[in-house]
Amino acid sequence: MAIIATAAWAIPKDVADRFLAEGSGLARYAAVFRGVEINSTFYRHHKASTFARWSDSVPEDFRFAVKIPKDITHVRRLIDIDEMFSSFVDALAPLGHKLGPLLCQLPPSLAFEQDEAKHAFETMRDVHAKPIVIEVRHKSWASDQALALLERYDIGRVLADPERVWLARSFSGPAPYVRLHGSPRVYYSSYTDEDIRAFARYVADDGWCVFDNTASGAACANALSMMTDVH
Repeated sequence: MAIIATAAWAIPKDVADRFLAEGSGLARYAAVFRGVEINSTFYRHHKASTFARWSDSVPEDFRFAVKIPKDITHVRRLIDIDEMFSSFVDALAPLGHKLGPLLCQLPPSLAFEQDEAKHAFETMRDVHAKPIVIEVRHKSWASDQALALLERYDIGRVLADPERVWLARSFSGPAPYVRLHGSPRVYYSSYTDEDIRAFARYVADDGWCVFDNTASGAACANALSMMTDVH
């Protein structure tokens, strides 16, 4: 069954009545949703004890998708990431079986370079055998060479909205990870019921759909609507 989630676990007032009235924000969120995308790891390091506390706050079947730090994707730009990536994955150990996909979001300026990407993916796979998905934002990643390399290392493609590189029609089947940022105003715009039904068709049965239009609080309501349609 697909996991419908939001980026982080904020619960806006306009949908608060759909959640438990008491408990931590994460516990209240996890009583309704089966997964969440952790974005804060992109900006800063978290202690293993933080992940352990989060894991203890959610049911056994709950899953955490975790965004790879910007020091790896935006500062190092996937170069010489061996030690940094290993440390990041080690810190996630307390999540155990509740760890979902690792999300690798690349900066718009990072073009596909065969050798650099190959080494980065080898590094990631030497350390982490579980699902990794990638959201790219430079047109060069639409090349056959890039797609072949992603397939070789079993790195799943993110179907993102607004579409930048990989158009929905470029997916031969359902996507492992759909990431909806809000359109036309990124991070703010809410999706219509028609939009939500359309995107639901692209989500793999065992995939994820994450609403990232959190700036206006629209993500939670949109995710609840999709969860009703999909489930």
